[in-house]
Amino acid sequence: MATWSDYKNHVRANNPEIAKDIDEIEVLSQIVGAMIEQRHNLNLSQRDLAELCGLPHSSVARIESGKSTPNLSTLLKIFRQLGLSFTVNPVSPPATLGNSKTPL
Repeated sequence: MATWSDYKNHVRANNPEIAKDIDEIEVLSQIVGAMIEQRHNLNLSQRDLAELCGLPHSSVARIESGKSTPNLSTLLKIFRQLGLSFTVNPVSPPATLGNSKTPL
């Protein structure tokens, strides 16, 4: 494998369960990455952001370091203070009752 992307594509093609994990991690990484980037753009420290959100500094630090997966209400609270919003878009194929694969 020449690149990380090549490796991920290889794993996705050969192991659907691990592919699902990779996809979930990448989505969470994009969300947290946007949070960190906007915090930096606003010249806020983790401590400043935590105070604005009414959260412990350690919570923001754990989310940003990937040691903790935030729940939706925490993310919404943080995003609101950062002036960010979530966008929900349909994915293909949509989940059905008989389909055990649930898209992100």
